[in-house]
Amino acid sequence: MQQRPRVTVLGSMNMDISVTVPRLAGPGETVLGSAARLLPGGKGGNCALAAARLGAAVRMTGCCGDDDFGAALTAALHTGGVDVTGVRTVASTSSGIALITVDAAGENSITVAPGANGLAGAPEVAAAFAAPADVLVLSAEIPVPVLAAALDRARATQVTSVLNLAPVPAGARPLIGPGVDWLVVNAPEAGMILGRPVTGPAAAKSAAAELTRAGAQHAAITLGPAGAVYGTRDGTGAVPGFRVGSVDSVGAGDAFVAALAVAVAAGTPPAEAVRLACAVGATAVTRPGAQDALPTGADVLSATGVQWLQWRAGR
Repeated sequence: MQQRPRVTVLGSMNMDISVTVPRLAGPGETVLGSAARLLPGGKGGNCALAAARLGAAVRMTGCCGDDDFGAALTAALHTGGVDVTGVRTVASTSSGIALITVDAAGENSITVAPGANGLAGAPEVAAAFAAPADVLVLSAEIPVPVLAAALDRARATQVTSVLNLAPVPAGARPLIGPGVDWLVVNAPEAGMILGRPVTGPAAAKSAAAELTRAGAQHAAITLGPAGAVYGTRDGTGAVPGFRVGSVDSVGAGDAFVAALAVAVAAGTPPAEAVRLACAVGATAVTRPGAQDALPTGADVLSATGVQWLQWRAGR
């Protein structure tokens, strides 16, 4: 089948400080939880490792601090088979940190201190295009000007772009207008971009169609256990969710984005690419943690019955 897809990720790297709680705290409330776990994460790092575990040749570009967390973040990716030569260590700067609480149903609440991620700039855009790639994945935990510059260069060099606007930054709509190959958001994020609530599959389908009219060639909106909907210039479609036991939803969206990127890089048609991404995202929620839970193709087959892509070795 296809040769091994080449994926470059430009995005964030964070150290996750994760605590399991019986329920998520409300405003002004304190909830006691488990012992804290320190685990490598960040949307960019998660996507890079997820794509590598799914068999792609992956390069990571972004920033980390010159602290112990930064060393651990790059080491985790390198050990997972990701090329980290495009990661810049910023002197006298802390690495990004994510404070995560996960409840008994696997739902989560996350607060991020960007640290070095907020210093990404022109060097990271240059690093992202320093080697050939079939797909460029962009995550929104880095400055908007960096995302805009990378999208401009991807269009100029005809590199397929996958933009995950999570979280949705101020000024997100202009990022889509000039054109992006794939936009990936969840329903609340779609609502923030469009300026109206997006609730339920029908509203999500309408939102996906509107996002394609706004400039995205394809738009995928994830719906958690309900699966995802997608829009193309030819119409919209829906992929039902997979029935799995949810343990921890942290990183599931990143697994979806990575799987979609790898599938698109391998030449998979849109509907099938979204179905494969849903299967990978569903598999990721069956285990705790973000990067620890990112699945291989064998894991996806075991959890969902979906056969992951295969291709010839090489390149």
